[in-house]
Amino acid sequence: MVMRKSFPFPLMPLLLLVGIFYLTFVARVVLAPLLPVIEKDLGLGHGEAGTLFLFVAFGYGAGLLGSGFISSLLNHRRTITLSSILVGGAMVAISRSFSINQMHAGLVLAGLSAGFYLPSGIATLTELVSKEHWGKAMAIHELAPNLGFITAPLLSEALLNFFSWRGALAVLGVWSILMGILFWLFSQGGREKGEPPRLQSIYTIIISPSFWMMAAMFTVSIGSSIGVYTMMPLFLVNEMGMDRGWANTLIGLSRMFGIVVLFLSGSIIDRFGPKRAVTLFLITTGVFTFLLGILLSSITTPILLFLQAASAACLFPVGFTILALIFPSHLRSAAVSLVIFVGFLLGGGVVPSSIGHWAEAFSFSSALTILGLLFMVLVPIFLRVGARLKLSE
Repeated sequence: MVMRKSFPFPLMPLLLLVGIFYLTFVARVVLAPLLPVIEKDLGLGHGEAGTLFLFVAFGYGAGLLGSGFISSLLNHRRTITLSSILVGGAMVAISRSFSINQMHAGLVLAGLSAGFYLPSGIATLTELVSKEHWGKAMAIHELAPNLGFITAPLLSEALLNFFSWRGALAVLGVWSILMGILFWLFSQGGREKGEPPRLQSIYTIIISPSFWMMAAMFTVSIGSSIGVYTMMPLFLVNEMGMDRGWANTLIGLSRMFGIVVLFLSGSIIDRFGPKRAVTLFLITTGVFTFLLGILLSSITTPILLFLQAASAACLFPVGFTILALIFPSHLRSAAVSLVIFVGFLLGGGVVPSSIGHWAEAFSFSSALTILGLLFMVLVPIFLRVGARLKLSE
Protein backbone atom coordinates (compact mmCIF):
# COMPACT_ATOMS: atom_id res chain seq x y z
CA MET A 1 0.00 0.00 0.00
CA VAL A 2 2.85 2.37 0.81
CA MET A 3 4.39 1.68 -2.59
CA ARG A 4 1.11 2.56 -4.32
CA LYS A 5 0.93 5.91 -2.55
CA SER A 6 4.55 6.74 -3.17
CA PHE A 7 4.53 6.03 -6.91
CA PRO A 8 1.81 6.76 -9.49
CA PHE A 9 2.52 3.43 -11.23
CA PRO A 10 3.59 -0.12 -10.24
CA LEU A 11 7.31 0.18 -9.58
CA MET A 12 8.46 -3.45 -9.26
CA PRO A 13 7.18 -4.63 -12.68
CA LEU A 14 8.81 -1.56 -14.22
CA LEU A 15 12.14 -2.32 -12.52
CA LEU A 16 12.03 -5.89 -13.84
CA LEU A 17 11.58 -4.47 -17.34
CA VAL A 18 14.53 -2.17 -16.69
CA GLY A 19 16.64 -5.19 -15.67
CA ILE A 20 15.91 -7.07 -18.89
CA PHE A 21 16.39 -3.96 -21.00
CA TYR A 22 19.71 -3.35 -19.27
CA LEU A 23 21.16 -6.77 -20.12
CA THR A 24 19.90 -6.83 -23.71
CA PHE A 25 21.46 -3.38 -24.12
CA VAL A 26 24.81 -4.28 -22.51
CA ALA A 27 25.05 -7.26 -24.86
CA ARG A 28 24.99 -4.80 -27.80
CA VAL A 29 27.55 -2.31 -26.48
CA VAL A 30 29.94 -4.31 -24.31
CA LEU A 31 32.29 -4.87 -27.25
CA ALA A 32 33.04 -1.13 -27.21
CA PRO A 33 35.18 -1.06 -24.03
CA LEU A 34 36.73 -4.38 -25.10
CA LEU A 35 37.65 -3.14 -28.60
CA PRO A 36 41.26 -2.14 -27.80
CA VAL A 37 41.87 -5.69 -26.53
CA ILE A 38 39.88 -7.36 -29.32
CA GLU A 39 41.65 -5.31 -32.02
CA LYS A 40 45.03 -6.44 -30.72
CA ASP A 41 43.99 -10.08 -30.21
CA LEU A 42 42.33 -10.50 -33.62
CA GLY A 43 44.50 -8.04 -35.56
CA LEU A 44 41.64 -5.78 -36.63
CA GLY A 45 41.82 -2.24 -38.00
CA HIS A 46 39.59 0.60 -36.78
CA GLY A 47 37.24 0.20 -39.73
CA GLU A 48 36.82 -3.55 -39.26
CA ALA A 49 36.37 -3.08 -35.51
CA GLY A 50 33.64 -0.51 -36.11
CA THR A 51 31.96 -2.83 -38.59
CA LEU A 52 31.37 -5.36 -35.79
CA PHE A 53 28.56 -3.10 -34.61
CA LEU A 54 27.02 -3.16 -38.08
CA PHE A 55 26.42 -6.91 -37.63
CA VAL A 56 24.83 -6.25 -34.24
CA ALA A 57 22.67 -3.53 -35.80
CA PHE A 58 21.61 -5.78 -38.67
CA GLY A 59 20.55 -8.53 -36.26
CA TYR A 60 18.84 -6.04 -33.97
CA GLY A 61 16.86 -4.57 -36.83
CA ALA A 62 15.77 -8.03 -37.98
CA GLY A 63 14.75 -8.86 -34.41
CA LEU A 64 12.67 -5.71 -34.16
CA LEU A 65 10.88 -6.48 -37.41
CA GLY A 66 10.28 -10.09 -36.36
CA SER A 67 9.27 -9.29 -32.79
CA GLY A 68 5.62 -8.89 -33.76
CA PHE A 69 5.50 -12.47 -35.06
CA ILE A 70 7.10 -13.77 -31.86
CA SER A 71 4.84 -11.81 -29.49
CA SER A 72 1.74 -12.74 -31.49
CA LEU A 73 2.57 -16.45 -31.08
CA LEU A 74 3.57 -16.14 -27.43
CA ASN A 75 2.72 -12.93 -25.58
CA HIS A 76 4.71 -9.88 -24.53
CA ARG A 77 5.83 -11.43 -21.24
CA ARG A 78 7.09 -14.63 -22.82
CA THR A 79 8.75 -12.70 -25.63
CA ILE A 80 10.68 -10.58 -23.11
CA THR A 81 11.77 -13.73 -21.27
CA LEU A 82 12.84 -15.42 -24.50
CA SER A 83 14.81 -12.34 -25.54
CA SER A 84 16.89 -12.32 -22.35
CA ILE A 85 17.67 -16.05 -22.48
CA LEU A 86 18.59 -16.04 -26.18
CA VAL A 87 20.81 -12.98 -25.73
CA GLY A 88 22.66 -14.82 -22.99
CA GLY A 89 23.13 -17.86 -25.19
CA ALA A 90 24.46 -15.69 -28.03
CA MET A 91 26.99 -14.03 -25.71
CA VAL A 92 28.28 -17.44 -24.61
CA ALA A 93 28.53 -18.48 -28.28
CA ILE A 94 30.52 -15.33 -29.16
CA SER A 95 32.91 -16.04 -26.30
CA ARG A 96 33.68 -19.41 -27.87
CA SER A 97 34.11 -18.17 -31.46
CA PHE A 98 37.59 -18.52 -32.94
CA SER A 99 37.13 -16.88 -36.34
CA ILE A 100 35.83 -13.50 -37.39
CA ASN A 101 33.01 -15.14 -39.36
CA GLN A 102 31.86 -17.05 -36.26
CA MET A 103 31.98 -13.82 -34.31
CA HIS A 104 29.90 -12.05 -36.94
CA ALA A 105 27.27 -14.80 -36.75
CA GLY A 106 27.17 -14.59 -32.96
CA LEU A 107 26.79 -10.79 -33.09
CA VAL A 108 23.87 -11.09 -35.52
CA LEU A 109 22.23 -13.62 -33.15
CA ALA A 110 22.80 -11.36 -30.13
CA GLY A 111 21.29 -8.40 -31.95
CA LEU A 112 18.39 -10.49 -33.26
CA SER A 113 17.52 -11.74 -29.77
CA ALA A 114 17.84 -8.28 -28.21
CA GLY A 115 15.54 -6.91 -30.90
CA PHE A 116 12.67 -9.02 -29.61
CA TYR A 117 12.57 -7.03 -26.36
CA LEU A 118 11.79 -3.39 -27.12
CA PRO A 119 8.34 -3.51 -28.77
CA SER A 120 7.07 -5.94 -26.12
CA GLY A 121 8.76 -3.93 -23.37
CA ILE A 122 7.14 -0.66 -24.50
CA ALA A 123 3.77 -2.39 -24.92
CA THR A 124 4.00 -3.86 -21.41
CA LEU A 125 5.06 -0.52 -19.93
CA THR A 126 2.20 1.43 -21.54
CA GLU A 127 -0.18 -1.28 -20.31
CA LEU A 128 1.03 -0.95 -16.71
CA VAL A 129 1.26 2.86 -16.55
CA SER A 130 -1.51 5.43 -17.13
CA LYS A 131 -1.02 7.83 -20.04
CA GLU A 132 -0.45 10.95 -17.92
CA HIS A 133 2.65 9.33 -16.37
CA TRP A 134 4.21 7.92 -19.55
CA GLY A 135 6.94 10.58 -19.61
CA LYS A 136 8.18 9.66 -16.12
CA ALA A 137 7.82 5.91 -16.72
CA MET A 138 9.71 6.16 -20.02
CA ALA A 139 12.48 8.08 -18.23
CA ILE A 140 12.77 5.30 -15.61
CA HIS A 141 12.75 2.68 -18.37
CA GLU A 142 15.57 4.57 -20.09
CA LEU A 143 17.67 4.06 -16.96
CA ALA A 144 18.55 0.68 -18.48
CA PRO A 145 20.66 1.85 -21.45
CA ASN A 146 22.15 4.66 -19.40
CA LEU A 147 23.18 2.25 -16.65
CA GLY A 148 24.49 0.04 -19.43
CA PHE A 149 26.57 2.90 -20.78
CA ILE A 150 27.99 3.55 -17.29
CA THR A 151 28.64 0.00 -16.18
CA ALA A 152 29.72 -1.68 -19.44
CA PRO A 153 33.22 -0.11 -19.46
CA LEU A 154 33.63 -0.40 -15.68
CA LEU A 155 32.36 -3.99 -15.68
CA SER A 156 34.59 -4.86 -18.62
CA GLU A 157 37.69 -3.54 -16.85
CA ALA A 158 36.74 -5.45 -13.69
CA LEU A 159 36.18 -8.71 -15.59
CA LEU A 160 39.41 -8.28 -17.56
CA ASN A 161 41.26 -8.47 -14.25
CA PHE A 162 40.11 -12.10 -13.93
CA PHE A 163 39.20 -13.27 -17.45
CA SER A 164 40.08 -12.73 -21.08
CA TRP A 165 37.62 -10.75 -23.20
CA ARG A 166 36.04 -14.09 -24.09
CA GLY A 167 35.50 -14.96 -20.43
CA ALA A 168 33.98 -11.52 -19.80
CA LEU A 169 31.40 -12.13 -22.53
CA ALA A 170 30.58 -15.58 -21.14
CA VAL A 171 29.93 -14.14 -17.65
CA LEU A 172 27.52 -11.57 -19.09
CA GLY A 173 25.79 -14.29 -21.10
CA VAL A 174 25.11 -16.44 -18.04
CA TRP A 175 23.82 -13.38 -16.18
CA SER A 176 21.36 -12.62 -18.97
CA ILE A 177 20.04 -16.19 -18.94
CA LEU A 178 19.49 -16.03 -15.16
CA MET A 179 17.73 -12.66 -15.46
CA GLY A 180 15.36 -14.08 -18.04
CA ILE A 181 14.39 -16.86 -15.65
CA LEU A 182 13.88 -14.33 -12.83
CA PHE A 183 11.66 -12.18 -15.02
CA TRP A 184 9.55 -15.19 -15.98
CA LEU A 185 9.00 -16.10 -12.35
CA PHE A 186 8.19 -12.67 -10.90
CA SER A 187 7.06 -10.34 -13.70
CA GLN A 188 3.61 -8.77 -14.08
CA GLY A 189 1.72 -7.53 -17.10
CA GLY A 190 2.45 -8.36 -20.71
CA ARG A 191 -0.23 -11.03 -20.88
CA GLU A 192 -1.59 -9.73 -24.16
CA LYS A 193 -0.27 -10.95 -27.48
CA GLY A 194 1.37 -8.63 -29.93
CA GLU A 195 0.21 -7.75 -33.40
CA PRO A 196 2.10 -9.54 -36.17
CA PRO A 197 3.27 -7.02 -38.75
CA ARG A 198 0.75 -6.89 -41.56
CA LEU A 199 1.51 -5.43 -44.96
CA GLN A 200 -1.37 -2.99 -44.56
CA SER A 201 -0.11 -1.85 -41.14
CA ILE A 202 3.47 -1.49 -42.41
CA TYR A 203 2.24 0.47 -45.44
CA THR A 204 0.11 2.73 -43.22
CA ILE A 205 3.12 3.47 -41.04
CA ILE A 206 5.79 4.02 -43.68
CA ILE A 207 3.70 6.40 -45.83
CA SER A 208 3.17 8.62 -42.81
CA PRO A 209 5.48 11.67 -42.49
CA SER A 210 5.45 10.91 -38.76
CA PHE A 211 7.35 7.70 -39.39
CA TRP A 212 10.18 9.34 -41.33
CA MET A 213 10.38 12.16 -38.83
CA MET A 214 10.72 9.67 -35.97
CA ALA A 215 13.16 7.51 -37.95
CA ALA A 216 15.39 10.56 -38.47
CA MET A 217 15.11 11.51 -34.82
CA PHE A 218 16.03 8.04 -33.59
CA THR A 219 18.93 7.91 -36.03
CA VAL A 220 20.27 11.00 -34.26
CA SER A 221 19.40 9.59 -30.82
CA ILE A 222 21.08 6.24 -31.41
CA GLY A 223 23.96 7.66 -33.44
CA SER A 224 24.79 10.27 -30.80
CA SER A 225 24.59 7.78 -27.96
CA ILE A 226 25.43 4.24 -29.05
CA GLY A 227 27.20 5.20 -32.28
CA VAL A 228 29.57 7.65 -30.58
CA TYR A 229 29.92 5.52 -27.44
CA THR A 230 31.03 2.40 -29.27
CA MET A 231 34.01 4.17 -30.86
CA MET A 232 34.89 6.40 -27.91
CA PRO A 233 37.40 3.94 -26.32
CA LEU A 234 39.39 3.80 -29.56
CA PHE A 235 39.24 7.61 -29.86
CA LEU A 236 40.49 8.18 -26.32
CA VAL A 237 43.16 5.45 -26.42
CA ASN A 238 44.51 5.85 -29.96
CA GLU A 239 44.01 9.56 -30.63
CA MET A 240 44.02 11.16 -27.18
CA GLY A 241 46.72 8.82 -25.85
CA MET A 242 44.84 7.72 -22.72
CA ASP A 243 45.44 4.51 -20.82
CA ARG A 244 42.71 1.96 -21.64
CA GLY A 245 41.62 1.54 -18.03
CA TRP A 246 41.34 5.29 -17.46
CA ALA A 247 39.57 5.78 -20.79
CA ASN A 248 36.93 3.17 -19.94
CA THR A 249 36.53 4.59 -16.44
CA LEU A 250 36.06 8.08 -17.83
CA ILE A 251 33.51 6.85 -20.39
CA GLY A 252 31.56 5.05 -17.67
CA LEU A 253 31.62 8.01 -15.29
CA SER A 254 30.53 10.40 -18.06
CA ARG A 255 27.25 8.51 -18.37
CA MET A 256 26.37 9.01 -14.69
CA PHE A 257 25.54 12.64 -15.39
CA GLY A 258 23.15 11.33 -18.05
CA ILE A 259 21.08 9.53 -15.41
CA VAL A 260 20.66 12.70 -13.35
CA VAL A 261 19.59 14.67 -16.43
CA LEU A 262 17.37 11.76 -17.53
CA PHE A 263 15.05 12.25 -14.55
CA LEU A 264 14.97 15.98 -15.28
CA SER A 265 14.09 15.23 -18.91
CA GLY A 266 10.96 13.33 -17.87
CA SER A 267 9.69 16.38 -15.98
CA ILE A 268 10.61 18.67 -18.89
CA ILE A 269 8.62 16.49 -21.30
CA ASP A 270 5.54 16.36 -19.06
CA ARG A 271 5.66 20.09 -18.23
CA PHE A 272 6.65 21.79 -21.50
CA GLY A 273 5.47 19.22 -24.04
CA PRO A 274 7.39 16.95 -26.40
CA LYS A 275 7.92 19.53 -29.19
CA ARG A 276 9.80 22.06 -27.06
CA ALA A 277 11.65 19.28 -25.21
CA VAL A 278 12.85 17.50 -28.33
CA THR A 279 13.99 20.79 -29.89
CA LEU A 280 16.15 21.56 -26.87
CA PHE A 281 17.61 18.04 -26.70
CA LEU A 282 18.38 17.81 -30.44
CA ILE A 283 20.20 21.15 -30.53
CA THR A 284 22.33 20.48 -27.44
CA THR A 285 23.25 16.99 -28.67
CA GLY A 286 24.44 18.31 -32.05
CA VAL A 287 26.42 21.15 -30.48
CA PHE A 288 28.20 19.00 -27.90
CA THR A 289 29.05 16.29 -30.47
CA PHE A 290 30.51 18.96 -32.74
CA LEU A 291 32.55 20.52 -29.92
CA LEU A 292 33.81 17.09 -28.81
CA GLY A 293 35.53 16.81 -32.18
CA ILE A 294 37.18 20.25 -32.28
CA LEU A 295 38.08 21.07 -28.66
CA LEU A 296 40.70 18.46 -27.88
CA SER A 297 42.59 18.63 -24.60
CA SER A 298 42.96 16.75 -21.33
CA ILE A 299 40.47 19.19 -19.75
CA THR A 300 37.89 20.00 -22.43
CA THR A 301 37.49 16.46 -23.81
CA PRO A 302 36.32 14.89 -20.51
CA ILE A 303 33.96 17.83 -19.84
CA LEU A 304 32.41 17.62 -23.31
CA LEU A 305 32.21 13.85 -23.00
CA PHE A 306 29.98 14.34 -19.93
CA LEU A 307 27.81 16.99 -21.60
CA GLN A 308 27.41 15.09 -24.87
CA ALA A 309 26.42 11.90 -23.05
CA ALA A 310 23.82 13.72 -20.94
CA SER A 311 22.19 15.50 -23.89
CA ALA A 312 22.01 12.30 -25.98
CA ALA A 313 20.37 10.41 -23.10
CA CYS A 314 17.47 12.87 -23.03
CA LEU A 315 16.45 12.11 -26.61
CA PHE A 316 15.11 8.63 -25.89
CA PRO A 317 12.29 9.25 -23.39
CA VAL A 318 10.95 12.16 -25.45
CA GLY A 319 11.26 10.05 -28.60
CA PHE A 320 9.29 7.14 -27.15
CA THR A 321 6.73 9.56 -25.71
CA ILE A 322 6.17 11.11 -29.16
CA LEU A 323 5.94 7.65 -30.72
CA ALA A 324 3.27 6.64 -28.19
CA LEU A 325 1.32 9.85 -28.86
CA ILE A 326 1.54 9.78 -32.67
CA PHE A 327 0.65 6.15 -33.33
CA PRO A 328 -2.55 4.46 -32.05
CA SER A 329 -2.22 1.44 -29.77
CA HIS A 330 -2.91 -1.12 -32.53
CA LEU A 331 0.01 0.28 -34.59
CA ARG A 332 2.32 1.25 -31.72
CA SER A 333 4.31 -1.99 -31.47
CA ALA A 334 4.87 -2.17 -35.25
CA ALA A 335 5.75 1.53 -35.35
CA VAL A 336 8.34 1.13 -32.60
CA SER A 337 9.84 -1.83 -34.46
CA LEU A 338 10.10 0.00 -37.79
CA VAL A 339 11.38 3.29 -36.34
CA ILE A 340 14.04 1.63 -34.18
CA PHE A 341 14.98 -0.66 -37.08
CA VAL A 342 15.88 2.33 -39.26
CA GLY A 343 17.37 4.30 -36.38
CA PHE A 344 19.54 1.49 -35.06
CA LEU A 345 20.68 0.27 -38.47
CA LEU A 346 21.87 3.78 -39.35
CA GLY A 347 22.75 5.19 -35.94
CA GLY A 348 24.02 2.03 -34.27
CA GLY A 349 25.51 0.31 -37.32
CA VAL A 350 26.43 2.74 -40.08
CA VAL A 351 27.58 5.53 -37.74
CA PRO A 352 30.26 3.54 -35.80
CA SER A 353 31.39 1.77 -38.97
CA SER A 354 31.71 5.12 -40.75
CA ILE A 355 33.55 6.65 -37.79
CA GLY A 356 36.01 3.75 -37.81
CA HIS A 357 36.70 3.90 -41.54
CA TRP A 358 36.94 7.71 -41.51
CA ALA A 359 39.37 7.52 -38.56
CA GLU A 360 41.62 5.13 -40.48
CA ALA A 361 41.81 7.64 -43.34
CA PHE A 362 41.75 10.87 -41.31
CA SER A 363 40.94 11.06 -37.58
CA PHE A 364 38.31 10.29 -34.96
CA SER A 365 38.02 13.97 -34.04
CA SER A 366 37.12 15.07 -37.57
CA ALA A 367 34.52 12.27 -37.73
CA LEU A 368 32.87 13.60 -34.55
CA THR A 369 32.90 17.15 -35.92
CA ILE A 370 31.12 16.10 -39.11
CA LEU A 371 28.64 14.00 -37.13
CA GLY A 372 27.72 16.93 -34.91
CA LEU A 373 27.12 19.12 -37.97
CA LEU A 374 24.85 16.47 -39.51
CA PHE A 375 22.83 16.26 -36.28
CA MET A 376 22.30 20.03 -36.24
CA VAL A 377 21.23 20.07 -39.91
CA LEU A 378 18.36 17.70 -39.03
CA VAL A 379 16.89 20.03 -36.37
CA PRO A 380 15.11 22.48 -38.73
CA ILE A 381 13.90 19.56 -40.85
CA PHE A 382 12.36 17.95 -37.78
CA LEU A 383 10.74 21.22 -36.69
CA ARG A 384 9.26 21.80 -40.16
CA VAL A 385 7.73 18.31 -40.30
CA GLY A 386 6.60 18.54 -36.67
CA ALA A 387 4.81 21.84 -37.40
CA ARG A 388 3.06 20.26 -40.37
CA LEU A 389 1.93 17.37 -38.16
CA LYS A 390 0.84 19.85 -35.46
CA LEU A 391 2.95 18.03 -32.92
CA SER A 392 1.77 18.84 -29.40
CA GLU A 393 3.47 21.73 -27.65
